[in-house]
Amino acid sequence: METLNPKSRSDVFGKKINRDTWPILVFGIPWLTILLGSMTPMLPIFAPAPLVPPLGYLALLTWRLSRPGLLPLWAGFPLGLFDDLLSGQPLGSAIVLFSVTLITLDLIELRFPWRGFWQDWLVASMFLGLYVPLAALFSGGSLGLLELTMLAPQLLLSVILFPIIARLVALLDRLRLLRVRRIG
Repeated sequence: METLNPKSRSDVFGKKINRDTWPILVFGIPWLTILLGSMTPMLPIFAPAPLVPPLGYLALLTWRLSRPGLLPLWAGFPLGLFDDLLSGQPLGSAIVLFSVTLITLDLIELRFPWRGFWQDWLVASMFLGLYVPLAALFSGGSLGLLELTMLAPQLLLSVILFPIIARLVALLDRLRLLRVRRIG
């Protein structure tokens, strides 16, 4: 029978003792990424048609799908308000759309507690398919055939970008739950 070296044993268990997560990382990273995503309309991108995906909404959707209990239901109001203030949309459009999204995703989570990546991508595609035209409708535009075809590249880019944003959120989630040595 092999005996364990006390030093190697402490290395195995010592890395987990006296470790804790930083609360500012645990709760701040999701909010910060959604706020940074909402700031993308401030980038100097000039296009004749809407092309830039709603990254704030996409980050909200991805965080909510990957970590269901992380964002409270009332988070749609302040995050939507910030998005409205920076995107140029009429005040209240993102507030309503973010809040309705969080409430609806909560109801979906109650009904279908099991999920996979493909199901998350399908749910995100459905929500993005509703968000982009509704945001255009809230901005005062009419939604005819020409306007819907002009929104199609933005919607397609948003749906294609979801796996990349989901991977980025997964990496940020690992950073968020990083355990650091407590001092004291």
